[in-house]
Amino acid sequence: MRAAFLTSLLRHTEHHFRRSLLASGALLACLLPATGLAQSPVDDQAERDQQSLGNSAPFMNQSAMGIGINALHLPRASKTGNDDLDTSDNLLGTMGGLRTWLYKYGITFDMEDVEELWGNTSGGAPSTMDARSGKGSGPAYDAITAPTLTVDLEKLVGLKGGIFTISALQTRGRSITQDHLANYNPVSSYEADRSTRLFELWYRQLFFNGKLGVKIGQQNLESEFMLTEYGGLFLNSNFGWPMAPSVNLYSGGPSWPLASPALRVRYHLTHAWTLLAAVADDNPPGSRYNAFNIQNGGNTADPTNQDTHDGSGTRFNTGTGALLIGELHYTLNRQPEDLSDATKDPGLPGIYKLGGFYDTANFPDYRYNTHDQLMGKNGGFPRWDRGNWMVYGVIDQMVWRPSYKSDRSLGLFARATGNSGDRNMVSFAADAGLNLKAPFLSRPNDTFGIGWGIGRSSSGWRQYNRNAGSLIPGNENHLEVTYQAEVRPWLVIQPDFQEIWNPMGGKADPRYPSPSRRIGNETVFGLHTSVTF
Repeated sequence: MRAAFLTSLLRHTEHHFRRSLLASGALLACLLPATGLAQSPVDDQAERDQQSLGNSAPFMNQSAMGIGINALHLPRASKTGNDDLDTSDNLLGTMGGLRTWLYKYGITFDMEDVEELWGNTSGGAPSTMDARSGKGSGPAYDAITAPTLTVDLEKLVGLKGGIFTISALQTRGRSITQDHLANYNPVSSYEADRSTRLFELWYRQLFFNGKLGVKIGQQNLESEFMLTEYGGLFLNSNFGWPMAPSVNLYSGGPSWPLASPALRVRYHLTHAWTLLAAVADDNPPGSRYNAFNIQNGGNTADPTNQDTHDGSGTRFNTGTGALLIGELHYTLNRQPEDLSDATKDPGLPGIYKLGGFYDTANFPDYRYNTHDQLMGKNGGFPRWDRGNWMVYGVIDQMVWRPSYKSDRSLGLFARATGNSGDRNMVSFAADAGLNLKAPFLSRPNDTFGIGWGIGRSSSGWRQYNRNAGSLIPGNENHLEVTYQAEVRPWLVIQPDFQEIWNPMGGKADPRYPSPSRRIGNETVFGLHTSVTF
């Protein structure tokens, strides 16, 4: 009954809605030359990489927050080849015909809900807010709900190659890393302080038959830069936005759950070579305290500065520094869109990336104060050093599959980052792992993976602690074993196990009066679920 009423209402307004768009569509179409536009090929980096790897990547890429990737898959045409919306991976289907009607005008709505349970059975330490009264081990729950609205302007007003996206986040629960673990980076990419906020708000336009893509607006750079598709299986946030930028940049930089104003450009040099570059504000909430560590600006109660300085996500800060980032991609043996139609083996695919960034902001020096004295020995305020940089490399390579039409495959990934040690807490980090796609032939979209990572405490951070008479930090290592199961096209369940050795390189346990005992190694279990409505 309600569906029939909704259908009648939509038909009644459809004619007037279409007429109201004609004039604006004609005007917008004239703003750009027709020869410079494309038929909306894939411009999202995560989806493009997944296609290049022959869909051997995980069903859901956790490192790019699943949310953003699902949004950028849109609009989705039916697998039959007709221009009909495919809602097979949505729990609510067509929503009584509303989704189908909106899709006629290029408007698509999705909503992702993630629920996680975590617990560490050994090691850990209470948060600094709990001091000696808290516990080092215990359970934690975190969750997010993320609605996304995407508009294809070609279908809406005839402007080819134009896409508009707006998304929001509702985060809840508690961070187990903040409360119990004290690691360099959270054990889950979905950990965040509680808030309801705007996430991304951007417009993207394609030119020259899709060779050039320009995106402007508030963006989460994590979904496109430093991205490893095979590493995207893992829940530990180090496999997403890497450890070094997460710890070294203000508030972790423009990465989930924070986004900042940015201009991103992608240019396909050849079929195999792609150039990706962006300029963005380096500090989404605009907070900068002259204190250690800059990741949380000295605010242990709100590590990502979501609420203290930018609770709604609408600050659109541009008053700190600029983050300039670029990548060069090489794709080996790019796979056809549908391997079932291939007549010969295209070879084992791989993606190789080399990149770097420069941040123009000032950063506190870990060695010297404003009087050029040793900070650890004399105290005071750290002096400011101009700029910050990092270089990195990423490899995604399929190393085995029984045949080119098989769902089963083995993929390898590796990534390394390096930067200076005087103004950063982490100077070197690396992660690597193996994924087995379709470990059971009856479950083609499941993936089993083992991943490992390391972070090296910087020379400046070590010197500060040495001069202060504190425990000298070293390396933090983490291991993750996980299994991602597609229970339904709209439901993913992922049990997870992690082991962290030497948290934060050997941070002192706050439960003891003097810095004589380090936080113990941590054993962490988790269960992740994701539902697409």
